[in-house]
Amino acid sequence: MLIQNGTIITDKSSIKADLRIKDGIITEIAANLIPESNEEIVNAGGMLVMPGGIDVHTHMDLDVGIARATDDFYTGTVAAACGGTTTIVDHLAFGPEGCSIRHQLDHYHTLAEGKAVIDYSFHGVIGHVDDAILKEVEELVGEGITSHKFYLTYGQKLTDREFFLLMRKAKELGIMLTVHPENHDMVGCLKELLIEQGKTSPIYHAVSHPVESEAEAINRLILFAHVADDAPLYIVHLSCEMGLDYIRQARQRGQKNLFAETCPQYLVLDESRYREPGDAGLKYIMSPPLRTTKDNQALWLGLQDGSIQTVATDHCPFFLKGEKQLGKDNFAKTPNGAPGVEPRMALLFSEGVSAGRIDAQRYVEITSTNPAKLFGLYPRKGTLEKGSDGDILIVDPSVELTLTHGMLHENVDYTPYEGISLRGYPYMTISRGKIVAKEGCFLGEKGSGKFIKRNLPILRNIR
Repeated sequence: MLIQNGTIITDKSSIKADLRIKDGIITEIAANLIPESNEEIVNAGGMLVMPGGIDVHTHMDLDVGIARATDDFYTGTVAAACGGTTTIVDHLAFGPEGCSIRHQLDHYHTLAEGKAVIDYSFHGVIGHVDDAILKEVEELVGEGITSHKFYLTYGQKLTDREFFLLMRKAKELGIMLTVHPENHDMVGCLKELLIEQGKTSPIYHAVSHPVESEAEAINRLILFAHVADDAPLYIVHLSCEMGLDYIRQARQRGQKNLFAETCPQYLVLDESRYREPGDAGLKYIMSPPLRTTKDNQALWLGLQDGSIQTVATDHCPFFLKGEKQLGKDNFAKTPNGAPGVEPRMALLFSEGVSAGRIDAQRYVEITSTNPAKLFGLYPRKGTLEKGSDGDILIVDPSVELTLTHGMLHENVDYTPYEGISLRGYPYMTISRGKIVAKEGCFLGEKGSGKFIKRNLPILRNIR
């Protein structure tokens, strides 16, 4: 394949050049390359040629007990591809209490193999810590699992002692720990009080998950990671200014192995959505919840100044009809999660680059390069250079359209971003040198995605 006439954007540069891919690998980037025989030509005139998006926070086929995520590894990766994402790193669900990490890892390999249409990997999930788990964490590095997730809430949350031991092991091995930070007891008490008072509509989901719950957990994690010799720590789905302040202050104090992710919903939506009429507010029940417009603005500033390093989706869709509506009389009965793997790249381009909040190089950094570095995929993924995989997103910055559920491929009956005006949209997605999506149409092949064994994270010079 030869991609001609485009502007090639990486996290470091923007140049007018052509790009050649052979056997799925980038082999040449230069001006005015001469087409070779039998070479597929892609004319990217007037468009931006970027590394494919990397979404390091998805929940495909997630079983939450009362419901199961409606995207499996086929439909979910089709949606990702159509939106410009060429790699996902999926979070394993909890298995039976006390089970090994490998128990869930083996299960997820069976869920994804033969279905995924783009490349993928997994974060381990840790619901308890003992000597066997710590040994397993070490062993799995050799199998390309170089990150793990734990929770400070839900049924298999870790205690302070458990996650401190885990942090010490992560520092020793050089792996990444990702964490869902909310104070379990604070949220639980508030839920009970609100329900006792008959306050059960969707807005009370937000009330029961205050920013203080998230920020307290973030600050506690930061302090423990510092005592664990600055263990690598990655805060998932940051939603609030208060939590960002703790992160920014710690990094300014010199805690450099501290990283944060936010999601499009916390940049472009706010808590007023919970007051939409009828059952519509149930669409936005996720944890943490949507926050205020002031929090939205603070997170954009965090992306601008390097306090937040990545934007992922926390993609976890459930049908509004039947599933989200389980909470129509009590917000606490609603399965938490929302779709978003497909519109991420378009939303970030429109609200970020087109709106002048960030430049195109920063866009590449937060949607592809930084995720690749932090989760052991770089330079195979996350950049456009000789020897890297031919994973490409071509964006047409001139396209203007309105985002609707009907144009998306996510297997769910709504999008939380209905009616948002976009400027700039994915024109083509290329995975290892093959076109998998073009102008909103899926052109790939079921099962063509490969499991990627990841290396250790690159922690230096990340902003």
